[in-house]
Amino acid sequence: MYHIIINPASRSGKGIKIWKEIIEPALIEHDQHKEKILYRSYFSEKAGDVIRLAQEITDASPDLKKLLILGGDGTVNEALQGIRDFSKVALGYIPTGSSNDLARDLKISKKPLEALESILHSGSVRKIDLGTVIYPDGVSRRFAVSCGIGFDAAVCEEAMNSKIKDFFNKLGLGKLTYLGIALRQLISARPVTCEMRLDREEAIHIKKFLFTACMNHRFEGGGFMFCPDADASDGILDLCAVGDIPKPLILLALPTAFFGKHYIINGITPYKAQNVHIKTSEPLWIHTDGEVSRRTNEFTVTCEKEVLSVLN
Repeated sequence: MYHIIINPASRSGKGIKIWKEIIEPALIEHDQHKEKILYRSYFSEKAGDVIRLAQEITDASPDLKKLLILGGDGTVNEALQGIRDFSKVALGYIPTGSSNDLARDLKISKKPLEALESILHSGSVRKIDLGTVIYPDGVSRRFAVSCGIGFDAAVCEEAMNSKIKDFFNKLGLGKLTYLGIALRQLISARPVTCEMRLDREEAIHIKKFLFTACMNHRFEGGGFMFCPDADASDGILDLCAVGDIPKPLILLALPTAFFGKHYIINGITPYKAQNVHIKTSEPLWIHTDGEVSRRTNEFTVTCEKEVLSVLN
């Protein structure tokens, strides 16, 4: 039995069209001409629905649940918050978002029908790491791809509420949304200081901090390869820390990040750690898989090795 959570609003409203015109007909065709595919579909209608649905599905019985997500990286992120026992879940992903960085790194097809067929017939399961952001008040949030504080999170926050994003998504040019917003956020970014402790070692100080991305996968923001050496199954977070660098130089560095060549520029530094503690001089936006819910000036990030089973 496949439990399929559909985000109808993904890709600026194309999610429901992809379900009705591609995925559901394919499942029905399987029933009629090939093998019978047992499935049940669920639709999110408002914020919090995906978390609730994922929890209800996975808590319903002790049996292994095949949970399929039709949506973007943010929809997967929401589902992760509702799963309490990952040993009971095998996750399938049909990417219909604007960035789809999880699919990009796992080589899941961007074509919905190909992604579905791979889930149904490949028999392949990959175990990947999960990260967790922990705030000083004890609230925590998981992520599959990355979390970040500062510039990259501010870009995500603006993109979440951007009409430009909807416009470019309809044209199939979602990357331009992030690039355009990134340029605007860069110009308006205020200088703050940052202290990072990696695996509880001596603090690293950044006087003019821009952002730090803590990543399980190589890509975020619609294809920026911020951490080209990231391994999603090694139990280690790869970090891209940016600061003490002139803004015009960042403008030159951003295009090189699509190819993972940005570390040739002083002030852009890679790190690795299993435990990361970050403290900034003022609260900044923080994201988990592109989902932004709060500002903070202090948090801890940890990584658990090979927690999530992915069908691909």
